[in-house]
Amino acid sequence: MPPRGVKKGSKRARQYEHVKESERKAGRSESRAEEIAARAVNKEKARSGESKTSSRSSTRGRSASSRGGRRSGSGPGCRTREQLYNDAKKLGVEGRSKMSKAQLQRAVAGAKG
Repeated sequence: MPPRGVKKGSKRARQYEHVKESERKAGRSESRAEEIAARAVNKEKARSGESKTSSRSSTRGRSASSRGGRRSGSGPGCRTREQLYNDAKKLGVEGRSKMSKAQLQRAVAGAKG
């Protein structure tokens, strides 16, 4: 069910369903996929002036669709702790649940190389 203020059958409702489906295929839970889809739709509504109020962070910068995942996995750590944990799990690293992000990075790099 799309977020409030989005009419059934509208462009935003279709966008919501598309994003939600994409997130489900990526392995997210139903509730998490719904949350991500609703946030994406609300942000696009704010950018195009369809919403009554919008935050500065919603209207500045590039839109999610034009950014194309450019910010995901960027920065000093590159990958999230969860991503590193999943890699360590695949590689069979012992004691991974108690490791910090930095420890997981070293363990995954050591197990791969």
